[in-house]
Amino acid sequence: MKLDSYWTDSAPAFAPEAHELPAQVDVAIVGGGFTGLSAALALARRGARVAVLEAGERVAAEASGRNGGHVNNGLAVDYADVAAKVGVERARGWYHAYDAAVDTVARLVRDEAIDCDFMRHGKLKLATRANQMAALEHSARRLVDDGVDCDVELLDAARVRAEVQSDRFHGGLLYKRSGQMHMGRFAHGLATAAQRNGAQIHTSTEVSRIERIGQGHAHRLHTGRGVVTAQQVLLATGATRHGGYGSFGWLRRRIVPIGSFIVVTEPLGAERAQALLAARRTYTTIANIHHYFRLTADHRLVFGGRARFAVSSPQSDAASGDILRAGLAETFPQLGAVRLDYCWGGLVDMTQDRLPHAGERDGLYYAMGYSGHGTQMSVHMGERMAAVMGGNAGANPWQGREWPAIPGHFGPPWFLPAVGVYYRLKDRLA
Repeated sequence: MKLDSYWTDSAPAFAPEAHELPAQVDVAIVGGGFTGLSAALALARRGARVAVLEAGERVAAEASGRNGGHVNNGLAVDYADVAAKVGVERARGWYHAYDAAVDTVARLVRDEAIDCDFMRHGKLKLATRANQMAALEHSARRLVDDGVDCDVELLDAARVRAEVQSDRFHGGLLYKRSGQMHMGRFAHGLATAAQRNGAQIHTSTEVSRIERIGQGHAHRLHTGRGVVTAQQVLLATGATRHGGYGSFGWLRRRIVPIGSFIVVTEPLGAERAQALLAARRTYTTIANIHHYFRLTADHRLVFGGRARFAVSSPQSDAASGDILRAGLAETFPQLGAVRLDYCWGGLVDMTQDRLPHAGERDGLYYAMGYSGHGTQMSVHMGERMAAVMGGNAGANPWQGREWPAIPGHFGPPWFLPAVGVYYRLKDRLA
């Protein structure tokens, strides 16, 4: 079993064109994940001199390449809860931003001819307990009554069982606009498109310090390869552990890096895979310690979840893989001792309210905090922040949001084990 991401292992590695680090650019982007690559493509298309500075050896190798492969619409938290806090109009706008985000991914796949198995078969949110159906019914009713999403559909246990070969589920809520794709191949295509349009992509280029020039948006970015002066800077770093705390401390006090872990089976064969998940959607349970799963184009089962509240590492990933194997066996006992070919973990850039944050502070632009719903929103926000940096402040759907620091959070998330105990207790008492 490889302790590596299936998405990056089964995709061609993007090879950046060889360039000396430029001394001056119009825009420097810190982070070569989906946010950074999408922004680079949009900015380069309008003629800006763009440099993407990625600390790792390859692009999209962190959260963008270490997720479950879902491209889902819908908020990470219940729409009704958000509407109760901020009002229907604002909550509706945020929900529709996720619809737009899936559309953005679909458009880029089409326009750039990216071969990444993109499909929109929908997302099915599954109830593992009978009493959870009431919550799904309430969500569906509010989404329809508030004119937010009239395409959602409740499925009873029999209809779920007809497409998910498991006896664990009591029903589900279908979000028909959601999709899925091969993350590694999408990353390769997105980076290739950005480079083709003139963006420079520099891997193994960790930004250790950012120094503001005057009171505007210009900054000097200090790296191990030299200094870059940029008229504008976009921070697209997510929950990265790279970089100096001095320049990134404000953001890190507002993001908790939580591990999410995934296993991928051996190829099951077309017939066996089709019997397992006939509609080939993305699937997620609604527990706090939840599971998510889907099939790949080569008929593997991708099965993930927040197996342990721990930061990803080879040892942590292996331990989490054992937990996920047990969860997979409970959900699909008919798979027996199926071989697991891949096991890995990644960091979710979780915010306190589990919603993204994007804007500008001290002359630096930023977009991050996708909280486990990032594959589509990161791509979308790269484009949106490129528009903001071009003068269209209204392009940012998350503008004007307060972002207070998380109390007691100044560095490594020492409190994660306690958080895990709290959520497990909530699931038991639900």
